[in-house]
Amino acid sequence: MTVIRDVTFCVPDLPQKGEFIAILGPSGCGKSTVLRLIAGLRPHHPPTEGTVLIAGGNVGPPGSDRSMVFQDYTSFDNRTVEDNVAFGLECRGVSARERRERAREWIAKVGLDVDRDARKYPGELSGGMRQRVAIARTLILSPRIILMDEPFGALDPTTRLHMQELLVQLWKEAQATVFFVTHSIEEAVYLGDRVYVFSSAPGTILREMAVPPPDRPPKDMQRDPAFLEYVYEIRDLMDTLMSSTRAGDD
Repeated sequence: MTVIRDVTFCVPDLPQKGEFIAILGPSGCGKSTVLRLIAGLRPHHPPTEGTVLIAGGNVGPPGSDRSMVFQDYTSFDNRTVEDNVAFGLECRGVSARERRERAREWIAKVGLDVDRDARKYPGELSGGMRQRVAIARTLILSPRIILMDEPFGALDPTTRLHMQELLVQLWKEAQATVFFVTHSIEEAVYLGDRVYVFSSAPGTILREMAVPPPDRPPKDMQRDPAFLEYVYEIRDLMDTLMSSTRAGDD
């Protein structure tokens, strides 16, 4: 089965000028496969042709230049919040004192209370708090490329908006290149500098759209007529896509 076909794009990876790429499309169109290929993870469907290049070279196994945040909660249940956030530093051989200092700094940056939350275990946290831990564990390593596979998909609408706003703030500070997979048109338009709209499987890029950067919280942006124009344009495209798919099935 072919999952993606003729997917070609180029994202400049400039220091302090990382781009935020949102990838949008129907279920099963290969969005997550694209992320796994960039990450150097073995996809469910290994590529039969084509290449993935980072800084001009073929992508290698997962490395410190790339980090991934998943929709599923990936914290270690037997480690505290502080130890989860510091896990990557521990793998790099960073001293215990420095690990603790930097982990507590990042716990605060993602909006958790250091005194209250640092010694908690994942089972004591809400879904939104767990994803804050996952983001802190990723960004503490200063990766050049951040891959996010529907990280807010399981969150309630209010928490999801808060997490979108937090992510924009952290990205502006880190300025890494971000690839963000989502099913939400509003989320893609709010977060992305560029939005790639994928077709149904085998996935290919139907539309590439440049979007102005967010300058307000998402709940305010989503009332803006200019913002809504982008949303409606993508929604019309996806409605047409789904209608064509259903007609083909018939």
